[in-house]
Amino acid sequence: MTETGRISRRRFLGGLGAAGAGAGLGAVAVAAHAQPPDPVPGGSGVGAGARVDFHGVHQAGIGTASQDRLAFAAFDVTTKDADALRRVLTDWTAAAVAMTRGVPVPGSSSDPIAPPADTGEARGLPPSALTVTVGFGPSLFDERFGLASRRPAALEPIPALPGDELQPQRVGGDLVIQACSNDPQVAFHVIRNLARIGSGSVAMRWSQLGFGRTSATSVTQSTPRNLMGFKDGTRNIRGEDTAAMDKHVWVGDESDQDWMRGGTYLVSRRIRMLVESWDRDYLADQQAVFGRHKDSGAPLTGTDEFDVPDYHAKGADGETVIAQDAHIRLVSPENNDGLTILRRGFSYTDGIDDIGLLDAGLFFIAFQQDPRKQFVPLQRKIGRVDALNEYIKHTGSGVWACPPGLPDDTRTWADQLFA
Repeated sequence: MTETGRISRRRFLGGLGAAGAGAGLGAVAVAAHAQPPDPVPGGSGVGAGARVDFHGVHQAGIGTASQDRLAFAAFDVTTKDADALRRVLTDWTAAAVAMTRGVPVPGSSSDPIAPPADTGEARGLPPSALTVTVGFGPSLFDERFGLASRRPAALEPIPALPGDELQPQRVGGDLVIQACSNDPQVAFHVIRNLARIGSGSVAMRWSQLGFGRTSATSVTQSTPRNLMGFKDGTRNIRGEDTAAMDKHVWVGDESDQDWMRGGTYLVSRRIRMLVESWDRDYLADQQAVFGRHKDSGAPLTGTDEFDVPDYHAKGADGETVIAQDAHIRLVSPENNDGLTILRRGFSYTDGIDDIGLLDAGLFFIAFQQDPRKQFVPLQRKIGRVDALNEYIKHTGSGVWACPPGLPDDTRTWADQLFA
C-alpha cells in the first residue's frame, strides 16, 4: 500500500480492460472542476503528488525522470475511416491532457442516464507525475488512411533477431500508449479510458503492466536493480544531458519527415528472465555474465558503480577480467562505435507459466533517433553472443514513431499525424 498524505492508493497488478462506448470529446477542453498542482520541470521532481507538464517541445515520458509504474498498450485501428481515426486521436489528446493534470476525462460524468465520461477510479488521486506518450507503428502507414507518404524511413518493422522467441500476440500494433506514474492506479486509468474512448475505432492488441523502473533517466535518480539483482544501465543517458539527447534520442534535420523532428522512436521488448535457472547459478558466474559486482554495481575492474570499465585489464590467468561475452562489454558505447540508446524499462511479473515457472522479467523500452542504426545492430550483436542469453527470452517486440511534443491545447496528436 502506498500512502500520499491522507490518500491511500491500491497497487494494481491485474489485467487491463476496456468498457463502454467512445465519449466523443470533441475539442481539446479540459474539465476544470479540480485545481491541478503546478507542473514540475522535465527530468526532475517526480514525487507522488507531482505533475509533469503534458505540453512541451518533446513528449513527456521520454527525457523526463522515469516513474515507478507503467501501463503500456498497443492498439490496432479497426476502422477504415480516416476521419474516425482523427476523432480518436483528438479525443485521446484531450483526455491525456486532463489526466496528466489530475482531473477527469472531459465530458459529463454526472448524467444518471448515460455512462460517465470518466471511469472514476483515479478521482481524488494526485497525478503522481503521470506522463502519457503516444506512438505510431509501421502498420499505420499502409493504404487505409492515405498516410503512406508520411511514413518515416526510420520506421521499419523490427526484423527477426538472433534468439527471438516472440509470441505473435505480443508483437506490433498501429498505435501505442505508454502511461507512466508513481501510482499504478493512475497509470491504469489512462489505458482503460483511452481504450473506452476509442472503442469501435481501435481495439487493444496487447498490453503490459510494469512495476519498478529499471533505469535512471535523471541525475536525481539512482540506478535501480533488475529482477536478477543487478544494476544494469549505469551509464544510461540522463534527460538533463541535452547534448546526448540531441545526438542519440531526438530526431533532427536528418529525418525525411518534417513532422518527426523533435520526436523519437520507441522500441519495446518483453524479455522474460528465467529466474529459477538464474537463482541456481553461483555468484561468481552471475557477476561474470554481467561484468559487474552484484553488491556494489561496480565493473569487475573497479570498486565504484560509476567507475569506467577497463576492458583490456587481464587477470592472473591471462584472460580479460571482463569476459568477452559479458553483457556490459557487448553493449558499451566504446565497443560499438559510440552507439547509445536511452533505456526506460520496467520490471514485470505475469504470474506463472503452464509448468509453474515464474513469468517475470524486464519490459525493455528504449528511445532513439533511428532504430535501424541503434537498437537493431546492437540487439543483433548481443543476441548472438551475450552470456546473458542463457537466462532470458525475448517474447514481445514493437517499434513506434513518437512525434514531438504539442505546444498547447490548440494542437492534437491527430494534427501531427495528418497535418
